[in-house]
Amino acid sequence: MAHTVETTNALHGVMAEYDSGQALVDAAKKTMAQGFTRVEAYSPVPIEDLNTIIHKTRTVLPKLILAGGLTGMATGFALQYWASVIEYPMNIGGRPLASWTTFIVPSYELTILFSALTAAFGMIVLNGLPRPYHPVFNVERFSMASSDKFFLVIESEDPQFGAAAAFLRETGAKGVYDVAE
Repeated sequence: MAHTVETTNALHGVMAEYDSGQALVDAAKKTMAQGFTRVEAYSPVPIEDLNTIIHKTRTVLPKLILAGGLTGMATGFALQYWASVIEYPMNIGGRPLASWTTFIVPSYELTILFSALTAAFGMIVLNGLPRPYHPVFNVERFSMASSDKFFLVIESEDPQFGAAAAFLRETGAKGVYDVAE
């Protein structure tokens, strides 16, 4: 008995092409109203409405930045406390060893440093960068996304993906293409 290996081309999703930004916005509204959740839009120009239509979920980045800033503040204060009180205590003129008011400026600077680094690295990680390759580049027509065409992609991870291609055709798309992985 021979052993056969079945190979299938995995789909990243289904892509619909539109001629105008307004057509893309209208299709995105219909798509989100239909209950699709894994949707992304591509256009040659920024379209502010798309951000509010498709990306309704908020990012966790502000919470990460707050945590980074608080960590920086605590690190700055702890380092100064350790140096002034524990490791090298010097009683000069009867002043207290742990004078918190003298610790404010360096702690503030570390708060800014940790917040900025958390923002930079958090944004890179949450955006999935660096990503030199994306499956949408497998669709030949997608090269027009940087000049004059507008595209809407429903990813295969969407719970309603089975009906995605037929639905995108109903939205008035000029073409609907499979996006291979």
